[in-house]
Amino acid sequence: MENITFHLDSFDGPLDLLLHLIAKNKVSIYDIPISQILEQYLDVLNQAKSMNLEIASEFIAMASELVLIKSKMLLPRHNTEEDEQAEDPRAKLALMLLEYQKIKLATPFLAKQAKFGENMYIKPPEQLSYKMEYEHTTKDIIRAARQLLRRAERKIPPSIRAFSGIVGRENVPISAMIDRILQLFSIKSHLSFNELFDYTQSRSEVVATFLAVLELSKTHRVLIDGTQDNSYITLVSPNGEED
Repeated sequence: MENITFHLDSFDGPLDLLLHLIAKNKVSIYDIPISQILEQYLDVLNQAKSMNLEIASEFIAMASELVLIKSKMLLPRHNTEEDEQAEDPRAKLALMLLEYQKIKLATPFLAKQAKFGENMYIKPPEQLSYKMEYEHTTKDIIRAARQLLRRAERKIPPSIRAFSGIVGRENVPISAMIDRILQLFSIKSHLSFNELFDYTQSRSEVVATFLAVLELSKTHRVLIDGTQDNSYITLVSPNGEED
């Protein structure tokens, strides 16, 4: 008759049974009361014998290990330096129980991962029964290369020359525009606002002329006269107005 693994209340192996007894007695794995745990462990094995179950050899081997540990702990100590440095007989067992506890905690996750995708079926790639053939002449390749170059050129930023007349850094002094406006007033006492821009040749001159008008108005050298009904804004020289 083949040995069967002893299962009692879902205990799989001697380490599983020891963990249960440690948890039941609420003791630490690092400080196992060997005498108490050994007595309970042997009681479980005796129950198995009374049920006519053949106990697996690993349970018997663990019982022998527990007896050996108990024997070492019963040996007298002489408080020598050698005895103080000696390893605790329970240390090896505690390490085995900690490692088994980690494995037991990871078992549900590993079991779930093992079942993941077991009901999924992947269709193997199909073999193509025909070939794709392409025939191109030299002219086709040259035409494709030219189209590629044209698309690449469109992505290149335009040169500075393309912005000529749109933006620039021309520096037009406001004082020069003030002198020009005053020269016009030496000829006419009233000027239309639009007339001031008849002589401008760039956007910089337009901006400088507008700022010159504001500066002349601020210093009261010209007066800006305009109403809602009159769509023209007239620049009036104070001297001309008095005349």
